[in-house]
Amino acid sequence: MNKNSKNAGVTTHRIRWCDLKCPEAEFAKADAMDGSCRTFQSLWCKKLKGHVTKNAPCEILFGKRRPTTGW
Repeated sequence: MNKNSKNAGVTTHRIRWCDLKCPEAEFAKADAMDGSCRTFQSLWCKKLKGHVTKNAPCEILFGKRRPTTGW
């Protein structure tokens, strides 16, 4: 992975995505939301112990250089 790359090191379409197919993903934590994000825009990552952007490339593999939820 090239950290200087504009695409955060994504070099193939066969990458891991943040969605409910991931074993580390759960529904967003209700007590951490004001309701506006419960329209299913974020997921809770058990490994990172935080909210991550749904349908973005995996933050475990690629870091937070992808679009984020802002938390």
